Amino acid sequence: MIEDMIRNTFSRLITGQRRIALKAVVPSENDLKNKIEDLAEIGIYLHIPFCDRICPYCPYNKEVFHSDLVKHYTSAVKREIDSYTRMVGKMPVTSFYIGGGTPTSMLHSGIEDLIIYIYDHFNMQCDIHMESHPSHLSDDNLDTLQAMGVSNLSIGVESLQDHHLKVLKRPYTTAEVRKIVERVVNRNFDCVNVDFMFALPNQTYDEVEQAGRILVDMGVDQVAAYPLFKFPYTKMGSDGLESAFNLSTLIRRRKMLGILEDIFYNADFRRSSVWAFTKRGVPKYCSVTVPLYIGLGASGGTYLKDIFYLNTFSAKEYINSLENDKMAIALSLDLTKEVQMAGWLYWRIYETKIDKREFDDRFGVNFDQVYGKYMQILAHLGFLNDDGKQIHLTDRGSYWMHAFEDLFSIDYISTLWGTSKQNPWPEEVIL
Repeated sequence: MIEDMIRNTFSRLITGQRRIALKAVVPSENDLKNKIEDLAEIGIYLHIPFCDRICPYCPYNKEVFHSDLVKHYTSAVKREIDSYTRMVGKMPVTSFYIGGGTPTSMLHSGIEDLIIYIYDHFNMQCDIHMESHPSHLSDDNLDTLQAMGVSNLSIGVESLQDHHLKVLKRPYTTAEVRKIVERVVNRNFDCVNVDFMFALPNQTYDEVEQAGRILVDMGVDQVAAYPLFKFPYTKMGSDGLESAFNLSTLIRRRKMLGILEDIFYNADFRRSSVWAFTKRGVPKYCSVTVPLYIGLGASGGTYLKDIFYLNTFSAKEYINSLENDKMAIALSLDLTKEVQMAGWLYWRIYETKIDKREFDDRFGVNFDQVYGKYMQILAHLGFLNDDGKQIHLTDRGSYWMHAFEDLFSIDYISTLWGTSKQNPWPEEVIL
């Protein structure tokens, strides 16, 4: 296929590797300790893999909530925290994100204990960013979230038309979710983010415009507006992975995103990533605010400069491993310098801003020497502006450059996550 040929060609060009293979190799605790000690700061990601129900479009690792399993999961995460406490010591933790699944499914079922445990065992120097489900955001639960120290909250609204909510199997109406969001906005969180999906089946441009104006009227601080991506291991994607080169789909998505850009810019929002728009003066809601982090929980991924590794996706297998005093790492990948640089660039493109000095300091190599010729071409295409020190992507560049990145990332996610969901302990996954 032409897509495979393009992936292989650009992979060799940017990373020096034709393929990337994650293997069932568990690094030693001493090796990890040495890698962590080399850092100045670190982030923590906590994965809660439980949901009240399974949405047909969601690609993330999740399973239906069962109280007994959740109890054991809480204990297992504490054991994993104990392991990392010995490695991290007093290093500042400057980013803490709780994702899922549905983190709020564990309210009053262990998540409060986990947050206390994390703050007791690490040198936490950051706020909490956390995902939530609208149905969980009663006044009592909002009291609990704020008492836990959650200051940045994301709400998975997904749509603001009833017929689209039905297709997505969301258990609320537009009127109900508007009241919920307005309740949260009045609670003085530092940042309230709403996830909103567009390019849904049979969705019109007028519906996207209507939803964008409602989002602004509700008073949210940030909107993460992203198109529906179909992954083959989800119910909505079971008919196969949509081609990344489907030009009509790409153009339709771009036009819908352009409608939202106009609405948000006119309401004094700024673009804070490819898909996110944040009110000026408000700190952005973000899953990872530092580039190196530890992943806790089932499917938690860890990135420590020259290594990436991933915990088993199965909650039961994760629990069994920790109860037997073993790390729950299923796959790992040693990262060459070229792969590290390519990964760094990928996320800076996602953020729509590239700081060349940050690259120079991180890798000891001049950014322009490595990527300058590519940036010049992209600048001529009107995709970015380069002032010599920083590169800022234009709206057109943000979309089309990330659409090209999706040629790689969606294929990688489908392969890695799809395999890991089927087999909790794969011997090897080749991307």
